[in-house]
Amino acid sequence: MKSLYIAWQDPETRLWHTVGKLYKQNDTYCFVYTQGALTSPRFKYLGRMHSLYQRYVSRELFPLFSNRVLSRSRPEYPDYVRWLALDPTQQNDPMQLLARSGGRRGTDELCVYPHPEPNANGQIELFFLSHGLRYLDQANLLQVNRLQIGDRLSLKPEDDNTKDRFALRLETDEPLKVGYCPRYLNQDLRRVLDQVDVQLTVERLNLDAPIQFRLLCRAAFTLPAGFELFAGNEYLPLDSVAVAA
Repeated sequence: MKSLYIAWQDPETRLWHTVGKLYKQNDTYCFVYTQGALTSPRFKYLGRMHSLYQRYVSRELFPLFSNRVLSRSRPEYPDYVRWLALDPTQQNDPMQLLARSGGRRGTDELCVYPHPEPNANGQIELFFLSHGLRYLDQANLLQVNRLQIGDRLSLKPEDDNTKDRFALRLETDEPLKVGYCPRYLNQDLRRVLDQVDVQLTVERLNLDAPIQFRLLCRAAFTLPAGFELFAGNEYLPLDSVAVAA
């Protein structure tokens, strides 16, 4: 996992903005703000990183991110890595844990997501947890609990969604709604869906997990020629000077 983005939700508009990027160079963690940090007057800064125009470096993972990774000393840690379907080589890598879990906490409106990279077959693989499950009615939630690993799902645009005009609904073949695609993927995935088929399957169903970890999905597709994910201005860095954290 080479780099992660962090998104922030505006408390007034409820819109999500990509405001920063975390990446690793050799053994050093680096964090920069991105142009998305300038899109809302209500965004100030994250943690102790007060300047939007500096690059922050640290030998240790910044507290803003390390606090979003479950400690290995916690008794539920084995369940946590199982819910995220991480292989043994990834289970102790905080970047991988953040990428798969989203780094969500109940005390703020931030989420973390990875910059997509092609797999060995040249396909883009995206792993994400289904969002919005707590809002499903009982029939749909029961359908979620009946899913099996490998079941095919589909992405359906929900153009009449008043909270997110780019919303993508997750559906079974019946069809029944089993949640939503994370908002940070919606705009780019809509563009992808216009050109190629996206294979969406159930990667893991965690009946013993909190509902936000219940359904892990895998999307796989070949990137259309000339298409680049997360290429908008909001992803461009603002840094000018490196500062030790």
